Amino acid sequence: MAKKRETPDQLQHISKLPVPDEKDVDEDLQKYMRICREKLGLVPNVIRAFALRPEKLRTFIAKYNELMLGDDAKLTRLEREMIAVVVSSHNHCVYCITSHSQAVRELSGDPVLGDIIMINYREANLTERQRAILDYAFKLTSNPAELGDDDRQKLYDVGLTHEEVFEVTDTTAYFNYTNRMTHGLGMLPNEEYFGMNRLPDPGLHKDAAE
Repeated sequence: MAKKRETPDQLQHISKLPVPDEKDVDEDLQKYMRICREKLGLVPNVIRAFALRPEKLRTFIAKYNELMLGDDAKLTRLEREMIAVVVSSHNHCVYCITSHSQAVRELSGDPVLGDIIMINYREANLTERQRAILDYAFKLTSNPAELGDDDRQKLYDVGLTHEEVFEVTDTTAYFNYTNRMTHGLGMLPNEEYFGMNRLPDPGLHKDAAE
């Protein structure tokens, strides 16, 4: 028998605005949700929340796929997910911190890296390139009016190209947008993200030994 929760459920809703039932959305969006479920094991709550405005959801999907999954991306997928976590951490975005730190854990194969970046990326064991990218993303998020040539030069100094600097900027700006949409709509993350790609349960090894 499953143990009863001793604390209140923290994830009581998807969005504070109405969320359409999956069977009521347009067929192309139903298909996209089915693909999400097949590949990810879930439909991200952001997809379900954006379905309130189908055209907005299609725009969101197109931009996300181009930015994070596109074949012509200059940054690695891990670098882009790290940017998402740093931006979202500064903005205190529970949804994006949770979902993208899980992606960092998965892509890096490191079960603690996502959490360290989430709390304070400066304490993470990063390459010079990664650290420069995250410093830039943090400043563009926290103090954009003071970002200038010196900050771009630091990216060039670790080997980034003009196209890569553009992509760092684009990725940072995009997640500032999604953070604000998430805050505005009151979105909460899927519960599954919290447990994915974590350290093994020590109890499993104990049971096996016995």
